Amino acid sequence: MSHFVICEGKEVFFEIPEGWNVLYDREQPPVAGVADGLDEIRRALDNPIGSKKLEDMARPGMEVTVLFDDLQRPTPAHLAIPEILNRLNGAGIPDSRVSAVCALGTHPILTLEQMEKKIGVEASRRLEGRVFCHDPHSPDNVVIGRTHRGTTVEVNPHVAFADLIIGIGECMPHPIAGYGGGCKIIMPGVCSYRSVAEHHYTWMRHPNCRVNILEGNPWYEEIIDAGRIARLSFKLDLVMNEKKEIIKAFAGEPVAEHKAASEFARSLYWAPLPKVADITITSAFPLEIGVQATKALTMAGFCTRTGGTIIWVAPQRQAGPIMPLIKEMASDERANEFHRRLYKGEIPADLNIFGISYIMQVVFFKELSEKFKVIHVTEGLAPEQVKMMKFIHASTVQEAVNMAARDMPVADVAIFPSGGNVIPGLE
Repeated sequence: MSHFVICEGKEVFFEIPEGWNVLYDREQPPVAGVADGLDEIRRALDNPIGSKKLEDMARPGMEVTVLFDDLQRPTPAHLAIPEILNRLNGAGIPDSRVSAVCALGTHPILTLEQMEKKIGVEASRRLEGRVFCHDPHSPDNVVIGRTHRGTTVEVNPHVAFADLIIGIGECMPHPIAGYGGGCKIIMPGVCSYRSVAEHHYTWMRHPNCRVNILEGNPWYEEIIDAGRIARLSFKLDLVMNEKKEIIKAFAGEPVAEHKAASEFARSLYWAPLPKVADITITSAFPLEIGVQATKALTMAGFCTRTGGTIIWVAPQRQAGPIMPLIKEMASDERANEFHRRLYKGEIPADLNIFGISYIMQVVFFKELSEKFKVIHVTEGLAPEQVKMMKFIHASTVQEAVNMAARDMPVADVAIFPSGGNVIPGLE
């Protein structure tokens, strides 16, 4: 029987053996963006969820901090920030009392030029001299409390001392937090390196810390605690498509609007299975560049039985960003051992320049190689490099299917033609 996956925007067909029972094989249709992104942002700001309008929350004399994410996210801050400034102006707060902070967590620090590219010409002009990039290593970060589970909340001073804090971000499926957006603009967005490390390395492998779970997910619940301690008052979250277009905007009280945005994202990308699969075939499309390509593999791990096989189709034509990850994968150190080292603060020297979320991928990849047989269909990586990852190289999808069929001529199979934007789970 013929099936296909999407690779670099093209359908790649393959045949599966008669003994394979297909549990799921549906292509998620592309979701169109709205005709006018600014109009959609205005609609959300005019109809906040769980809070007053932004202009009704602001008071003359307030010092306001607006948080925005970095260039690794497609959030159109250039549309949102001028509209937020206009509403603050209408409430009696001039631009001179507003600062903007790039909430990049522990990602590489942006230059002023990079931040200006993110927020656009108008916002850069109106906030000249008051656009800052968060530095997680700065000694000026301020300890403002602890979560109820004991995580230190140490934040950027522009957050610690602001009267009103507003966030702009994107809501999307997240392998650990359930969904991105919401209070993640605070934790890890503007928290210190030690706060982020304490949170991430503690909760990264809890069974409930996974995609599509919010309630009972300690990773997410700790993030909410941090957001409330930091006094995040208002959040704008955007659900985006692969063309970087706004599908829908949500605004209001950070927890309430985020839940609404997450439910909407789930309705777009949920892929229900009747049971876990013996074999999962997944393409990284449309997130095929660098570390983003690993999302499809991580998601496949949630719906494949232990000891099963994952066929991961990712071209890896721009493999440079994942090479340090591959190097660490080559060691004999198991996932538990590597995680324990991270928890104790023993970061390998070659990884010190990377953000914490990148370093965590080493643990997840080691765990995947220990739990599943992973066949990596790729042209950008050599067989020797794939072997370093403890995976098996295949040049084509059909070759990978034939490999898997030799081990399992009878199997339950899930096929995700565009695995980069699905949320797999049991019905």
